[in-house]
Amino acid sequence: MQARRVDSNGAILVFAKSPEPKRVKTRMTPPLSPVQAAELYGHLLDDVLEATAGFAGELNLQPILAVHPPAACEAMAARAPRSFRVMAQRGPDLAARMDGAVQEAGAAGYGPILVRGSDSPALGAEVLESALLALERCELVLCPDRRGGYLLVGLRRPAPGLFDHPMSTATVLADTMANGKALGLRVELLEPGFDLNTIADLRWLREARDRGEVLPCPRTLGFLDERKLW
Repeated sequence: MQARRVDSNGAILVFAKSPEPKRVKTRMTPPLSPVQAAELYGHLLDDVLEATAGFAGELNLQPILAVHPPAACEAMAARAPRSFRVMAQRGPDLAARMDGAVQEAGAAGYGPILVRGSDSPALGAEVLESALLALERCELVLCPDRRGGYLLVGLRRPAPGLFDHPMSTATVLADTMANGKALGLRVELLEPGFDLNTIADLRWLREARDRGEVLPCPRTLGFLDERKLW
């Protein structure tokens, strides 16, 4: 399907960490070693950045890489496709960093704003397009994952306080929806997808490939095949 270019000044933010051992994919260790987990995350990140740059071009969005820790911005900028702008994640926790990044993008004049992580290698252009279309009807759109969270959030404009709840829990989706409704936002949910957070989650990626889905993550698939990590 050819993605529809959107007449907007929108942006898509990729939230990412520096791919260092013991900093990333810690819920996969064990059975992975910290080095293997960092290598896997590096391949995930490179796939997500390349795919997002392409989707952003198709959908007329500015890709922005939000980096943690801030000291890694220069190295991560060198890693990202040239179309990306880079910002530092700032704040004491993920909720504060997400709120700050969305507000910074809004202050720069971007809207609507999509936010995705670097753990969802199967997330395609059609999901981003669906989010943008939903934001023509509502103010908040979420793509649920399979563990009570979400792998994409879209906002028509910044909504301070939306992420003011515990993160990385089984109720993140419900808590974000509740906060959104409390802020007076109309909320829509997209079809659910999946993130890769534990070794068990790899089955969803393997099943998607077995079904013949076109997956925008060749580096990740190649790494898992080569290392026999399925």
